[in-house]
Amino acid sequence: MPDTSLLKLSERLLYNVKTEEPTADIEKELSSVDKKRIVEGLNNDKAIKTFWVNIYNAWFQILAVREKKKNPEIFTSKLILIAGRKFSLDDIEHGILRKFRWKYSKGYLPKFFSGKLIKQLAVSKIDYRIHFALNCGAKSCPPIAFYSYDNIDRQLDMATKSFLSGETEIDDAKREVRVTKIMDWFIADFGGKKGIRGIIKEVMQKDVAEYSIKFKPYNWDEALHNFEK
Repeated sequence: MPDTSLLKLSERLLYNVKTEEPTADIEKELSSVDKKRIVEGLNNDKAIKTFWVNIYNAWFQILAVREKKKNPEIFTSKLILIAGRKFSLDDIEHGILRKFRWKYSKGYLPKFFSGKLIKQLAVSKIDYRIHFALNCGAKSCPPIAFYSYDNIDRQLDMATKSFLSGETEIDDAKREVRVTKIMDWFIADFGGKKGIRGIIKEVMQKDVAEYSIKFKPYNWDEALHNFEK
């Protein structure tokens, strides 16, 4: 079993962000956690995803609102202090949750110099569903939800189905599918265009094997505090 107190800390941080309660004490507790406890306490992919998705979504809001960070600096600034180590949102997303992928390789290439700790903390297998759980403060981003260890697979399935159902446009006359730009940016995570077609068939119960795949423009207009209803 993972260290449930670590998972609860990530949930508490996100909850306080949502309710606009102070986060300083929780941030301090997370910053002083022993590194060994983080590595050994988040001891499977479910625990890693639960903890770090909550941390990412909480810290995006903190960086945007309190620190006044904007794109692209908001993603690269190493201001997230956990276990005595400073992380950036990119470290969390591409290093830990995407198993140290190089951000600009569409998921095809690893980042060769990720550092020992990132590699110790990273998932063993990339789960494409995390792309529908991470919120980047824009209108085209998925809404923010609270992820729990016991329910994360069901929650990620629901987030995927909800987001794809809302974003995907299927034109039977043109035999064309228009999908979120997220699937283009990280296309290898989804198994390429063949994988995207398979995901649409599985999630939306629609066979689009012979359809072309097009990617919709991304709406970067700000939409902070977009918590799931």
